Amino acid sequence: MTPLTAFNSGAPVRIGSGTETVTLVEGATFCLSDRHGDMLLGRPHGLFFRDARVLSRWELRVDGQVAESLSVESTEAFAAQFIQRRAPRSGRVDSTLLVVRERLIADGLRETISLHNLDRESTVVSLELHVDADFADLFAVKEGRAAVGGADMSVVDGELVLDEWGDQLRGLAVTASGKPLVMPGSLNWRVVVPPGECWQTEIVAQPTWANQKISTRVRRGEDVESSAPARKIEAWRDTATNVETDHPVLAQVLRQTESDLGALLMHDEAGGGRAFVAAGAPWFMTLFGRDSLLTAWMALPLNVGLAVGTLQQLAAVQGRRVDPITEEEPGRIMHEIRRGPASDDMLGGNRYYGSVDATPLFVMLLAECWRWGADEAAVRALLPAAEAALTWAEQYGDRDGDGFVEYQRATDRGLINQGWKDSFNGINDAAGHAADPPIALCEVQGYVYAALTSGAELAEAFGSASAAARWRERAHRLREKFLDAFWLPKQGWYAIALDRHKRPVDALTSNIAHCLWTGIAADEHAAVIVERLAGAEMDSGFGLRTLATTMGAYNPMSYHNGSVWPHDTAIAVAGLLRYRHVPGATALAERLAGGLLDAAETFGGRLPELFCGFPRSQFRFPVPYPTSCSPQAWASAAPLLLMRSFLGLDPHVPRRRLSMAAQVPAAWGRIALTDLRLGGLTVHLEAEGGLVKTHGLPDDWELVTPS
Repeated sequence: MTPLTAFNSGAPVRIGSGTETVTLVEGATFCLSDRHGDMLLGRPHGLFFRDARVLSRWELRVDGQVAESLSVESTEAFAAQFIQRRAPRSGRVDSTLLVVRERLIADGLRETISLHNLDRESTVVSLELHVDADFADLFAVKEGRAAVGGADMSVVDGELVLDEWGDQLRGLAVTASGKPLVMPGSLNWRVVVPPGECWQTEIVAQPTWANQKISTRVRRGEDVESSAPARKIEAWRDTATNVETDHPVLAQVLRQTESDLGALLMHDEAGGGRAFVAAGAPWFMTLFGRDSLLTAWMALPLNVGLAVGTLQQLAAVQGRRVDPITEEEPGRIMHEIRRGPASDDMLGGNRYYGSVDATPLFVMLLAECWRWGADEAAVRALLPAAEAALTWAEQYGDRDGDGFVEYQRATDRGLINQGWKDSFNGINDAAGHAADPPIALCEVQGYVYAALTSGAELAEAFGSASAAARWRERAHRLREKFLDAFWLPKQGWYAIALDRHKRPVDALTSNIAHCLWTGIAADEHAAVIVERLAGAEMDSGFGLRTLATTMGAYNPMSYHNGSVWPHDTAIAVAGLLRYRHVPGATALAERLAGGLLDAAETFGGRLPELFCGFPRSQFRFPVPYPTSCSPQAWASAAPLLLMRSFLGLDPHVPRRRLSMAAQVPAAWGRIALTDLRLGGLTVHLEAEGGLVKTHGLPDDWELVTPS
């Protein structure tokens, strides 16, 4: 047997997603550069803080040239070392000057440049660091609309000060050691490095607001291992469950999951201490309703507190009024929050509510947190938000009173599609024609069904029997109507949606697998769906395609019409294993999970947001999608859902019951979870194949396993 590989062993991680762009991320701050460490004008490079690019140029020249890149190393997502050498001088093959750029980000940037002279005589080195900032909004950079132009620059007491042209609210202050010559737009050093010695300079770029420096967690002279980001991720690891597995790739992927979720971790700036996960780097470093909720669900085996913090944060900004510009409605859960300079133009404000699925997902997650042992007082405090969410589904989500939840944007500023496939062409029929709104998505009806049953369970547990009965009845009616209206007997799958005229939108999509996950699907339908999902039209060999190859809109290089999304495949696996009694469901779940892990190995252990859906028979390795986020929250968390699904792990702390229906793939060997927190309980679980062992489970608890 292969020796167990520890989840929390802290091995070095790969950064980026197979491209030349290096991404560093820490909370709401992130940095994009090339593999030299340079941030180049005209590219989507830069240091981003609070949804604005505060550095658009950061280019180092050694004796007037770009240093030659040797490697890029990183042990955490918030720090990297760019290892380089001075370009060999004319007539020489080798260089004797090693250049190391060590970068750390946390509400700002700190870079230490080290020059190591490996020669036997002193060397003279000229360094130039060119600096500029455009303070462009994140959306403008992402879409290539950022204007070419620099900041208003000045030198004050040896400090380079950059201010936004016009209002001068946003700014940046750059300071450095080593006595540089500071000029508007550059810092310059000319130094002599003795033989065998090292020279260093430390540079700090600190964002400012209204000419006041923002308190930063980047400190001079502090080791990366002692920095605030390192302490934050160490605290995250201390509270997270330890996972061990025999499978080396799964172990590598789970290590990456832990590291990336820790790096994407954000905290409530208002001082509430609530933790939640940003959706993903580089473009979604903020709270997203759908993404943050699903990520928190998947991460429950790692840390329940993350889910509670996400719920509390979303409840604090839950809809209170009707506003067509932001699409806010009473009880509606927010889609995203932004703080960039163009937020008003893009979203109508700092918060945008145009999501049809975040609201039922909120209720689903609250009930799941309760089952996993979240603090009872915290759950009770969130019950009014859950009730408001279910009321929204009935009064605002169901626009025409037909029992289904639909969406249609309120103005031409909102998202055309408001489910998880929210690109403009993401919802179409078998011929490839776009569906006309209002649109009722199949997976959303499943989410609402699960939210109603979850709400009923919560209501009953917390003393509201009448509400529980009312919501169970609504769930029953919804399921009956769904099975009748969405099932396509000739095709053998659920319609992805009903359109404006209540006609089924008949494309074969991965959305139907979400209906398995939520339990709204009928067994007889699930048996046929498994066959459809198992075909080469849907299974790419590296995961489940979003759209079948036989559909009119299929394009393996599209965002939602034929690509593979890891979180989507993980939800499909969870759904298949919920219906494991259906012939072929478990075998397909194992095949999809195996393909996804093979893809993860290709991407260095970090699953990207999505990748192209070309068949494995065409290309030996998954083809990256060019603008995919990496790390991305629900892609990072997807392996945890795979693991939980094959463990059949389903705790119910209030009822003092632990259910495990393990069907661990033979290739995975043994999986062990230690320090798994279930309320006030800490337990140890092991599973291999269908065999389950537990340690630390009290005598008054019930362990439920298949007979």
